[in-house]
Amino acid sequence: MHAITYCLLALFSTSYVVAQSTDGIYNLVKRRLPNHADNFQFSLRNITESSKKYDEFIVSTTVNGKVVVEGNSLSALSSGLHRYLSDIAHVDIYWFIGSRLDEVATLPRLSQPLTGSSIVPWRYHFNTVTFSYTSAFWSWEDWELQLDWMALRGINLPLAWVGEEKIAVEVFREIGLTDSEIASFLAGPAFLSWNHFGNIQGSWGEELPSAWIDSQFELQKKIVARMVELGMTPILPAFAGFVPRAFSRVSPNATVVNGSQWEDFPSQYTNVTFLEPFDAEFAILQSRFLAKQREAYGNVTHIYAIDQYNENDPYSGDEEYLQNVTRNTLNSLKAADPDAVWITQGWQFYSNSEFWTDARVKAYLSGVESDSDMIILDLFSESQPQWQKFDSYYGKPWIWCMLHDYGQNMGLYGQIMNITVNPVEALANSSSLVGFGLTMEGEEGNEIVYDLFLDQAWSETPIETAEYFHDWVTTRYTGARYVPDAIYQAWEIMRPTVYNNTNLSSSAVPKSILELIPSTSGLVNRTGHHPTTINYNPSVVVDAWRLFYDAARIENSLWLDPSYQHDMVDITRQVLANAFIPLYEKMVSTYTSGNATTASIIAAGQKLTALLSALDSVLSTNKSFRLNSWIQAARSLAGDNDTLADFYEYDARNQITLWGPTGQISDYASKSWAGLVSSYYKPRWELFVSYLASTPASQYNETAFEAGLLEFELQWQTQTSTNSKSTGVSGDLAQVLEKTKSDWPDVFNC
Repeated sequence: MHAITYCLLALFSTSYVVAQSTDGIYNLVKRRLPNHADNFQFSLRNITESSKKYDEFIVSTTVNGKVVVEGNSLSALSSGLHRYLSDIAHVDIYWFIGSRLDEVATLPRLSQPLTGSSIVPWRYHFNTVTFSYTSAFWSWEDWELQLDWMALRGINLPLAWVGEEKIAVEVFREIGLTDSEIASFLAGPAFLSWNHFGNIQGSWGEELPSAWIDSQFELQKKIVARMVELGMTPILPAFAGFVPRAFSRVSPNATVVNGSQWEDFPSQYTNVTFLEPFDAEFAILQSRFLAKQREAYGNVTHIYAIDQYNENDPYSGDEEYLQNVTRNTLNSLKAADPDAVWITQGWQFYSNSEFWTDARVKAYLSGVESDSDMIILDLFSESQPQWQKFDSYYGKPWIWCMLHDYGQNMGLYGQIMNITVNPVEALANSSSLVGFGLTMEGEEGNEIVYDLFLDQAWSETPIETAEYFHDWVTTRYTGARYVPDAIYQAWEIMRPTVYNNTNLSSSAVPKSILELIPSTSGLVNRTGHHPTTINYNPSVVVDAWRLFYDAARIENSLWLDPSYQHDMVDITRQVLANAFIPLYEKMVSTYTSGNATTASIIAAGQKLTALLSALDSVLSTNKSFRLNSWIQAARSLAGDNDTLADFYEYDARNQITLWGPTGQISDYASKSWAGLVSSYYKPRWELFVSYLASTPASQYNETAFEAGLLEFELQWQTQTSTNSKSTGVSGDLAQVLEKTKSDWPDVFNC
């Protein structure tokens, strides 16, 4: 193993900052399995005498039935606990569904010990933007579940971005900036991730309120403390250089530049001011920033996240300039914390590949002279690995990451061979690979893919996916009396098809065209990060749906199982989303045929919108697929302040639709949610059908249609859950599916 890996491991060994205690793991058991808490025993000790420094565990049961989990780290203990609970007791924690750990009635005895050893020292979690797309409006209860999920899956290096604004505000105040000058810099609650990146500044709703800043700071204290308690090394933000524009007023001689325009945002909201790292003020602000974090959270980490050029162009492409940026940025970290390690996303090298030539990347990275002082996240390794292009980042430690999802889009999708075979091969071919990581933009419904990849971090050979899917299904539906073979068959037919995409021109979770601005062209078969391609035969998902539906007729208790409820809705959503495409194509064909009548266009359009109504009804049966879950989470953070709640709701609505004051990144974070389908997507398609019915094909004008559509979209942003019906209402899943199946026999092939 490369020497830098030993350096990093020594830096963050069990004795590095705080004395480790197994109390955090015990507390997890008390939270999730209170009836069995006394039947677990945890012990920290070396498992083997080998020189290997990675996490290892062994799980056994005593003669009186106590489960003994031993490991050489807290992460090893929680991972061993997870293997026992998932593989032996068949219970687990899931996104959207929650903890099912308390479903276990008695703790099974082991016939032989369970053992495990990680093949990489670090298991990383979070993309910076996950904190906006997924957790922007999370409560502490949400975070508790998330952190327990992370601990059980062996994650030991998570990003901890919540509450950064409090630190920034205090630092900016100390140098003389006014509250109004600072407020003009901070983004809205649902967009703070891109403020951290220096992509945007300011809020196009209202100013970020102090109540939000204070509450998120208090939440971050809990999050960081729990991470440490569970054996994780939090990655805290550091000062990247982005400052309010008024910075030049208080430091007129400072070297600042305006960053590049991001997307189509007006300069008011982008071209963020950047303090050059070689300016003396940079190190001063860095020192203050890190000191305030240590005061707030304790001496809990030495790893800091800084991304200065994420979709931003550097001021200069001169190699010496780029080298000076990294050298001085690291120097500022080291001056504030001599043990500091800088972690950064490698996304910039891919997303702006025209700028980042080999020579420039090498120069930029060479500014960090000691390789062990930097870790690079190879953000999109499963589809666009950059580590090979840049010679394992020229010796810098790096982490093989799975991005998988953009904007928390919703579509059944996976690359199961890429995420099992490729990281193992990379480990054999790169001496500086130090971890595997999840860097999805949003946590969504393909949880089996994320579990598979995290478990690959504990297997020296690529995991055999057929057996893995079978075992995962056994645990997934633990609430049912038994799992019918039809459920296993459904997952098995999706495994090598839906979940094994090899067409990397379409490299992420697909987006349904029903969520896009209507048009007569350009919607079907999009490729790239937001593909609309269906890289499998759509009949596969229909067959899986029929098996799922028949399974509940065989085992009626499945209707009461939250895992089944979620997955049944998700598969139905995909069937209907796929069925929307031929209906759309038929309508467009009718319109452009040359002999279309108003009646024929309206009839074809009504078929489309009727399908959307059916979809909305299905989605309404589950809170994880309802707009009101997102909106109420946002509003609840405002307490009794209705004005504040309305602003939070505006931000929540804007992110998933227009994504900007006037649709700068429209539909990027679109969702198939009940309430959103009925109140936003369906009206857009109704307006489109009406436009086609009244406009000859020879006079079709996309620009004119979209201008009129924007009026509706802008009005939708300002609605609130107290004065609209756009949030989705619940229904009974079994009844809704029966009606949907009956109304759409051609779709479900029944």
